[in-house]
Amino acid sequence: MSLTDSLAMNPGDRMPRTAGRRAFSVSIFCRHDGAVLLIHHRRLGTWLPVGGELEPGETPLEAARREMLEETGLSGRFPTGLGVDGTPPGLIGYEEHPAGSKGLHLNFAFVADVATRQVQACEEYDAVRWVTEAELATVDGPPNVRQLALKALAAPTA
Repeated sequence: MSLTDSLAMNPGDRMPRTAGRRAFSVSIFCRHDGAVLLIHHRRLGTWLPVGGELEPGETPLEAARREMLEETGLSGRFPTGLGVDGTPPGLIGYEEHPAGSKGLHLNFAFVADVATRQVQACEEYDAVRWVTEAELATVDGPPNVRQLALKALAAPTA
């Protein structure tokens, strides 16, 4: 590794730094009666949880509540005690993924217990699906979506 390569790495973990836009986002695995909600994203053509980018001044949990309501009409209870002291309720994971022209998404994944499976339509998706653990292997979507859905299904209820 050259000195130039070394300088372009993060100290300690030796992972390449990424240039360009970074956006903080949330994904919410709405959970009801042993299944999680996935939407078929119209633009991306794949199955994902609901979610979106944080607005200025918003915490990840505030964004999760807002995005869930905007995209599904649902409100929910975010379970506590899923991490160390200070972890926001419902937080089940964090991951980073490239999002095309939007740059790198730094994504906070949440689980929320909802009272119904009745979802209001949203222009961002063209289909919805409530998926059980047994059905996750059949979901055509990113591996991390299946992995996080499993964590959401296994998390204690709110």
